[in-house]
Amino acid sequence: MAEVLLLHHVLGRTKGIEAIANHFRFAGHTVHVPDLFDGRIFSSLGEGLVYVKEIGFEEVTARGVRAASELTRDVVYAGFSLGVPAAQQLAQTREGAIGALFFPACLPTSAFESQWPVDLPVQIHAMSADPFFVEDGDINAARELVASANHAELFLYEGKEHLFTDSSLPSYDDEATKLVIKRVLDFLA
Repeated sequence: MAEVLLLHHVLGRTKGIEAIANHFRFAGHTVHVPDLFDGRIFSSLGEGLVYVKEIGFEEVTARGVRAASELTRDVVYAGFSLGVPAAQQLAQTREGAIGALFFPACLPTSAFESQWPVDLPVQIHAMSADPFFVEDGDINAARELVASANHAELFLYEGKEHLFTDSSLPSYDDEATKLVIKRVLDFLA
């Protein structure tokens, strides 16, 4: 069974993030979901972004990276949107990573001081018309990562929602999330 560090999105550690973590736990995996926002949960992307600007984007990423310091090195790093930068940095630069899961976000591998470890497995999940994923260039970064790694998959789901796997939000897509969970559980196995 895998050990997973799961980093939440800009709305905080919502009930929907906990629900996803519980799906992985019920399958026998150990999942850590640190609270990067000190208990704050936001009801809109705008509110969450205001808070992130207050504490600093770099600080949020640093909090995610620090959360890994308490874990062994053989971890799967997972991030949802705002959590992806820290998850990707850890997967790409922390020796011993065993996998990575990115939910609708991906940075160019050049954002970090090393290349993607060519044999490190990664899955990227996003909706095909998500404006944040498509228009902000994440889809291009994801395609480049998939092309450069031996064990990388990009899964695009029909729709335009960004946080479609969070069951506590109106953007939740049950059918797409079921498929995400199945694919992630296969990956973790």
